[in-house]
Amino acid sequence: MQVSAVVLTFNEEINIGRCLTSLAWCDDVVVIDSGSTDRTIAICAEHGVRVVQNPFVNFAEQRNFALETVALRHEWILHIDADEEVTPAFRAALAALTPPRGIFGYRAPSRTLLFGQWLKRSGMYPSYQVRIGHRAQCTFRQHGHGQRETLPPDQIGLFDVPYDHHAFSHGLVKWFIKHVGYARAEADQILHAAPSPDQRPAADATSRRRALKQAANHMPPALRPLARFAYLAFWRRGLLDGPAGLCYCLMSTAYETMIAVFLMEARIKGRP
Repeated sequence: MQVSAVVLTFNEEINIGRCLTSLAWCDDVVVIDSGSTDRTIAICAEHGVRVVQNPFVNFAEQRNFALETVALRHEWILHIDADEEVTPAFRAALAALTPPRGIFGYRAPSRTLLFGQWLKRSGMYPSYQVRIGHRAQCTFRQHGHGQRETLPPDQIGLFDVPYDHHAFSHGLVKWFIKHVGYARAEADQILHAAPSPDQRPAADATSRRRALKQAANHMPPALRPLARFAYLAFWRRGLLDGPAGLCYCLMSTAYETMIAVFLMEARIKGRP
């Protein structure tokens, strides 16, 4: 399969060179930049890729902007972020991919790396997102601090070769600062979510994970951090990832604590 690659950036001079090097095989790479003030644009020029500027609203709108307004060469699009990296195995599997009739997107897993180590257990592997999609069919909607596909499940295939996610490449301080905003967005989503109807048991890993997350949203806020640590460290056996795994379990617990505090603040003040 031939694809156009859409890369989202904002002040990613630390990551963008590695990302673009991993995409050197792709004949149509477009960077959607949100107004970088570091060397991101210069590095993109060194790699000879197109750069289109668009103010950032959220991830879904940024990806949809590329689909709707940029002249992309191929029908199928690989959506990637600057702190992500396409592995040789991913590239080979993508080249061999032939979508059957009625499939317009593919979920792909990512390998989360911390201190250069793959967090195989604590990092929730395999955690899937739709990152390969048909340009005319696969769009996105914002969900929490990320995005979800608009395709129905029966139009989504499984691409089981992972790409790498260098989620902590900007340093842990910036990770925590960024996740304060993510926690606020997730708390707001929980507070304003409509009650969901009873559903049939989840049939795949992604649906089960989303159902588990939905169940957590009905948990008393103060229990969220404890449940998160117990789940990652013991149920997922994240402690077997060693010191990096323990660090990530604690960081994820801190993120759940932020969400819990925002939820409690809203309820104390009588919101939403």
